[in-house]
Amino acid sequence: MAAKRVLGVATVLVLTAGVAGCSDGGDSGDGKSKDGAKGASSTKGASESQVVRAAYRKTTAADTARMTLATKAAAAGKTVTVRGTGVMDLEDGDSTMTMTSQGQKIEQRVLDGVVYQKVPAGQRAQLDLPAGKTWMKIDPARLNGSNGQVNDPAESFAFTKGVTDRDVTKVGTETIDGTRTTHYRVKVTVKDLAKGDQAKADQLEKQLGTSALPLEMWLDDEGRLRQETIKLTLSPRTGEGQKEQTVTSTTTLKFTDFGTEADVEAPPAADTVDVTKKLADASKAQSTT
Repeated sequence: MAAKRVLGVATVLVLTAGVAGCSDGGDSGDGKSKDGAKGASSTKGASESQVVRAAYRKTTAADTARMTLATKAAAAGKTVTVRGTGVMDLEDGDSTMTMTSQGQKIEQRVLDGVVYQKVPAGQRAQLDLPAGKTWMKIDPARLNGSNGQVNDPAESFAFTKGVTDRDVTKVGTETIDGTRTTHYRVKVTVKDLAKGDQAKADQLEKQLGTSALPLEMWLDDEGRLRQETIKLTLSPRTGEGQKEQTVTSTTTLKFTDFGTEADVEAPPAADTVDVTKKLADASKAQSTT
């Protein structure tokens, strides 16, 4: 049970904060970003770090895309695999995705930063959901850092803002799903993942055993993100008397079909229960045991 709980936490973490991605290099409004990269397809003469920083602007300029997600996490001899498909509004981060894990399907929607998850029927009683409620509502902004790993794929656009040439290596060209791409290896600092929260940064560094994470990015000829992969080794906090368990995970996110329809609506209020406080209280209880 302990291993399963750790795997569950790690999987959610990898689906969100662990899936680092491109970040806004700044847009001056004249078609040029402040890092010097110009136009949607003009990267000639730009440095490797400029190309990576410009990927946010160039990807979100496509407005929407289909996405696929694959995560594999392992701990104590147990493995959890999560696969998801859906669509995303690249500009505001709204998304809808259907995820499959251990034979169970979970539908997830993200709207205005709030996460909604439709729980499989067999798990509703275990989660103590009120009768008639099929959707859980989670507001990360109200978690106060107590369970910050609950978030959405849009968070992946927040973590390479500060990369420099020494953080970026051009690996070569590769074909991803029939599209020619350029493969970059990027170092993302844990401090950037923590968004300036030093206490959280210290905690993440301790869990990850490093101050920087290796991120693999594949950009198409227009500088848009097509694929990203990140591998993590985590040592989650455990309660007193419990054995520390190392979790390894690999997550790959892909974007295709730019410009596809991506209308996201919140589930009916009558079918939804807000579990944000319950998650925060549970996380605090675990941290004090």
